[in-house]
Amino acid sequence: GTGIVHQAPAFGEDDYRVCLVHKIIIKGGDIPCPVDSNGIFTAKIPPVQGKNVKDADETLIALVKAAGRLVQKDNYDHSYPFCWRSDTPLIYKAVPSWFIRVEEIRDKIVANNKDTYWVPGSVKTGRFHAWLTDARDWAVSRNRFWGTPIPIWANEDMTEVICIGSVEQLFKLSGVKVTDLHRETIDSITIPSQKTPGQVLKRIDEVFDCWFESGSMPYAQKHYPFENKESFEKTFPADFIAEGIDQTRGWFYTLMVLSTALFDKPAFKNLIANGMVLASDGKKMSKRLKNYPEPTVIINKYGADAVRMYLINSPVVRAESLKFQESGVFGVLKEVFLPWYNAFRLFLQNIERWELDTEKKFIASSELVDTTTNPTDIWMLAATQNLIQFVRQEMDAYRLYTVMPALVSYVTQLTNWYVRLNRDRLKGIVGNSEAEIALQVFYDILLDVTVLMAPFTPFLTEYLYQFLRKLQPSYPEAANGGGSSLPVKAGKSDSVHFLHLPKFNEGRMNEDAVAAMKVLQGIVEQGRNVREKRTISTKYPVKQVVIIMRNPSASVVEAIKGPLSKYILSELNAWDLKIVPKEEEKDWVKMSMLPNSKLLGKKLGKKMGMATKIIKGMTHEEALACLELGELKIDDTITINTATEILSKLDFAKENDPQWEATASPEGDLVVAVDCDQDADILDNGKSRELVNHTQMLRKNAGLSASDTVEVFFAEDVGESMLQAVAKNAAFLQGKLRGVTPLPKALCSPFAVTLGSDTVDVGGTKLEVSITQPCVSPKDGAEEAVLAFLRTLDPLTMAEGQVETFVVDGKEYVLTEGTDFWSTAVRKAKSLKTLV
Repeated sequence: GTGIVHQAPAFGEDDYRVCLVHKIIIKGGDIPCPVDSNGIFTAKIPPVQGKNVKDADETLIALVKAAGRLVQKDNYDHSYPFCWRSDTPLIYKAVPSWFIRVEEIRDKIVANNKDTYWVPGSVKTGRFHAWLTDARDWAVSRNRFWGTPIPIWANEDMTEVICIGSVEQLFKLSGVKVTDLHRETIDSITIPSQKTPGQVLKRIDEVFDCWFESGSMPYAQKHYPFENKESFEKTFPADFIAEGIDQTRGWFYTLMVLSTALFDKPAFKNLIANGMVLASDGKKMSKRLKNYPEPTVIINKYGADAVRMYLINSPVVRAESLKFQESGVFGVLKEVFLPWYNAFRLFLQNIERWELDTEKKFIASSELVDTTTNPTDIWMLAATQNLIQFVRQEMDAYRLYTVMPALVSYVTQLTNWYVRLNRDRLKGIVGNSEAEIALQVFYDILLDVTVLMAPFTPFLTEYLYQFLRKLQPSYPEAANGGGSSLPVKAGKSDSVHFLHLPKFNEGRMNEDAVAAMKVLQGIVEQGRNVREKRTISTKYPVKQVVIIMRNPSASVVEAIKGPLSKYILSELNAWDLKIVPKEEEKDWVKMSMLPNSKLLGKKLGKKMGMATKIIKGMTHEEALACLELGELKIDDTITINTATEILSKLDFAKENDPQWEATASPEGDLVVAVDCDQDADILDNGKSRELVNHTQMLRKNAGLSASDTVEVFFAEDVGESMLQAVAKNAAFLQGKLRGVTPLPKALCSPFAVTLGSDTVDVGGTKLEVSITQPCVSPKDGAEEAVLAFLRTLDPLTMAEGQVETFVVDGKEYVLTEGTDFWSTAVRKAKSLKTLV
C-alpha cells in the first residue's frame, strides 16, 4: 500500500476520533461533510453534485485516474449494513446532535456499576464494564417528527437557550398552559427573549432518542418529582430488572447513565441478562422469513407454562443464545408436567376413595403429617424441604436456570419412587388409618410444590391450587370475599399467587433418611439390571438379594435392614434380603484397585509399571488395609496416597457361579447380587402376579374405578397349573385384588354379567381371564324358580347365613345363604372345598 490512510471524519467513528486527536477538527465544531441527509452529494463536490453516494463511485474513480493519482482499482466483497425494513444500503454519517456529557461522569458510572449484582456476572464485569470505561458523550437527539420533544427553547443563533423543567415553568415563561406534550401541541409555543426584548425563543426541531425515555422509566412511571416523591424514594433503586443481552449498550446503559447523573447511584440492584432466542437453524427470528413456529400455536398446543419452563431452563437465562426447538417444549410437558399432574390426579382419586370408605371429610393437617414414622414419608418430606431451600437459595441469587433440573429430579423422586412405593398405602390396602397419614403427607408435599413453583408455572399451579385449597381448614373463610383479604392463607386465599413461598422447615430435614433412600434406589436399580441380564421377568420372584456396601453408615445399614427392607423386597419381587457384614465381604466381593494414571504417571515415571503390578496384585484384605491406612509404600522412596492416587471399587467374587448374578455401581461402592434359581414355588408365584396384572388390565379397559367390586375367573387350556398357583398364593392374590380370589370358570354363576375377558399367555399356558359383576352363586342343580329368585338378590347387601323365603305357584321355598346359595363365588368355592 501507499501508507496513506484516507480520513473522512463525517463518515466514520474511527476517522472522527483520529482527526480529533490530531486537531484536524475540534470537538463541537464543524466538520467537512459534502453529503446531505438523503445521501446526495452537495455543491461542495461539483462533479458529483446531486448524485447518490452509491451511484457516484465510477465518476469519482475516473476523476482520480484523470489526475494521475489512481494506483489500483479493485472490487472487494465485504459485509455491509442494509435497512432491515427496505433492504436498501445505509451510510454512516455524522449529523448535528444534542449530547449528554457522559465522559464527565464516566468514573462515577463505573463505580456505581460495581454496586450492582448481575446474572451472569461475566456480562457486568466483561462487556458492560468495558463499554462503560470507554463511554462517550451520548447523542440524545433525533431528527424526526414522532417522538418526545426535547424541551429546549432557543433563539436562531443559539446564544440564548432555556431547558424547560416542567409544565408549570413553561406556563410561567410562555403564558400557555398545556396538558399534551406532543410536538403538534407545543411546537407553536414561543417564549419571549429575556436577553433581546421583542424576539422570541422557539423549541428546537429535534426529539429525544427513545432510549433516553427508556432510561427515564424509573422516574417517568411515577411522575417524579411532581408526584409520588415518597413512594419513589422508598423503591429506588429497583430491586430487580431483566432484559436481553443486546441491552448492554441500550436500556442497561441508559438507566445507569441517567441515574448516575441525577442521583449518583445505580437505577437497579439486581439484573438478569437474557440471551437471544434464535430460530432452530441458528438464524435470527424473522417475521419476513417466517423461520420460527407461530408462538400462539405452540402455546395452544403445549401451554404457556411449558414454553415458560423451557425458556427458564435454557441458555437464554445465562445470557447465551438458544436455538428454539419445539421438541424442547414437548420435553417439559412429558418429563415434568404430565408426571406431576398424574401424581396430583392419583391423590384426588385416593382422597375420594378414602372419604367414601371412612365416611369422613379429608381435612389437611400438618400436625398429623409430623406424626408419621414411615421412612418414605420422612424421606419425601426432607426432599421437599431440600427443594424449598434450594429454590429459595437460587432465587436469592437470581439463578433461574438451576430450578428446572432440580424440579425434574424432584418430580422423578415423587412419581417414580414415593408414589410407587406407597401405592398400596394410598389405596387403603394396608388400612385406612395408614392411608390417611400417607394422604396427609402426599397433600403436604403437593401443596408445598404447587406454591413453590407458582412463579415458574403460574397457570398449572393455579389450576392445582383451586383443588388443593378446598381441603384446607381455612377454606370456609374464603366465603363472601374473605379469600381476597389479609392475612393470606392456603385455602382461604383465592389464588396461589397471593401466597408467600413456603418457608424452609429445618425440623423436617433428615439427612439419614435421604442417604438411606439413595442407597435403596441404587439397590433397586442394580437389582433390576441383574434381572435384565438373566431375562427374569419382574413378575417372577427371586429367592434372595444380597447387598454388599462399602463403608456404609450405621444409620443406612439399620434402615436397609429394617423399615426399608420391605420396599426393596417388593420392588425386586424377592423373598429374602441379606446385607453382608464386613467380616463376610471377602466371600462375596474383591476390592479391585487401579493406579490413577493422570496423577501417578508424572510422579512415578519409569516406576509406574512396577507400581501398577503391585497395586493390581493386592488381595482383598491387603487392599482394605492400605485404604484404611490412607497410603501405600511401593519402595523406600515412593509412597502413594490411596485416597487420591488410587482408584478402588468392589467387584463381585462369584462370577462363575451360575446361581448368582450381580452388578456393581459405577462408583464401585455397592454390589447387588441376586439368587437366580427358579423352582416351582417361584414359578407359581410369578403366575399369580401375571394373573393380577391381566385382571387389572381388564378392569382398566372396562372403565372401572378402584372402589368397584368384581369377581375374577380363569379357564386353563391344558392342566391345572394355574389352579395350583392360585391355591398356593391365595393370600397374595386377595391382598392385590381387594379381597377377591380368582376362581376356575366352572364356579362362575350362571347369571353373572361379564365385564371383560381376554385370552393371555401365563407361564407358557393359554389362559382365559374374565371379570364379572358380583352376583349370587346358586347351588348346583337348583330349580328354575330358585334361579329366577336368586337372580334378583344383591350380593353386596347380603349377610352370611341370611335366610330368604318366597312362594311360587303356592309352593314355599326357604333358602339359606351358605347352604342353598352363596353371596359370592369365593364363598361357594370355600364351602365346597374347591380351593385347598
